[in-house]
Amino acid sequence: MTFHMKSAMLKIAAAAWLLGATGAMADTTLEFTQWWEPELPAGSLRAIMDGFEAANPGIKVTLVSGPYATTRDQISVGAATGTLSDVVGLDGAWVNNLNAQNALADMNPMMDASKFDKSQVADIIKVDGKAVMFPVASFVYPVFVNLDLAAQAGVTKLPSTRAEFLEAAKKMTHADKNQYGWVLPLSLQTPSGVQNDMMSWVWASGQSMMANGKPALEGKPVVDMLSFVKSLNDAGTISPGIATKTEQEKVEEFVNDRVGMMIDSLAHVNLIRKRNPKLNFDLIPVPVVEGYTGKRGLPYASWGIGISAASKHQEEAWKLVQYLMSEKVNAKLVSLANAFPGNVNAKPDFVTSDKAFGKAFEIFKTGYLANEFTGLPVAEDLMTQFDVQAQKMLAGEQTPEEAAAAAQKGWIAKF
Repeated sequence: MTFHMKSAMLKIAAAAWLLGATGAMADTTLEFTQWWEPELPAGSLRAIMDGFEAANPGIKVTLVSGPYATTRDQISVGAATGTLSDVVGLDGAWVNNLNAQNALADMNPMMDASKFDKSQVADIIKVDGKAVMFPVASFVYPVFVNLDLAAQAGVTKLPSTRAEFLEAAKKMTHADKNQYGWVLPLSLQTPSGVQNDMMSWVWASGQSMMANGKPALEGKPVVDMLSFVKSLNDAGTISPGIATKTEQEKVEEFVNDRVGMMIDSLAHVNLIRKRNPKLNFDLIPVPVVEGYTGKRGLPYASWGIGISAASKHQEEAWKLVQYLMSEKVNAKLVSLANAFPGNVNAKPDFVTSDKAFGKAFEIFKTGYLANEFTGLPVAEDLMTQFDVQAQKMLAGEQTPEEAAAAAQKGWIAKF
């Protein structure tokens, strides 16, 4: 082999190596932290990511998945240390706090640059004018009822009012069998029980915890709700361990026939079915105060999405956000999740979805979405403060009025 031939072959080899190396380097890997994957049918979120990768050669997505509470802690640490994933799953209650740490990118310039059609999005969550979150999927929180436990207890008509709920909870409680009528998770580690399991009773009857943009916890709606929760506790109908119980444990108790009724996210229908395929349950709206005939407020939470301000791949991250918010992909995702769409044109497959979802859609159509914590300053902190006072009340250390007054004082200081 001549020197020239050797030299030419080496050049070709070097060029091939360089090509390979740059090819490998050209792939951008996006990290996407969320709690959605465990709540969706196995492999389904990965399949959607595979679809995105196929449509966007050169971009790969790594899913970082865990339960809601773990994900929240991870995002909180990531925001504080500037190590947030490129794309993050968000809860509306977190955005104010994350924005205060400058952890979230403003998606307004991205929408403008890509000529994104804003009218297709159900909502854009803004803080200080910055577009920090889109709800990808929204879940209502109805009451799940274990129909077998209800039948065994002689509950023939599912409760529609608070008084009926208390009666049904009493009938379904058999402490000797470790069986209770209701479950209330008030762990301070994840205080969302205040929003989902307590304030939902206020919103259900068309009432509010606010007045003129300020907290109004000492008003009749909140005090009455606290008195009602206290009456459920006094009657021994709430499963023990309220102060340390998490949402995850609440769902476990329901799945294992230990509680007859719980307020919970529609997102957990898949999870419940998977954990106990034999469980016979139905969904009802959150019961209302006697005599209320108006539209019922439906507590809801969203799987929100945002982009890290620290991400070096914001352009690619925005492509993933657009993909998840696009009509067909959004319809597919919310059909899998049993949720309401983030793209207003997306038509989820209600009919072929779980029959429980059909029922939830009926509840949704006759009510309105209500969650007064979304976008509030330090929403989680407010929940924690209320949680502490509610726990003191349930421990017999203060009255509902005193609990409301103490929480009001704490809240006002944050506004």
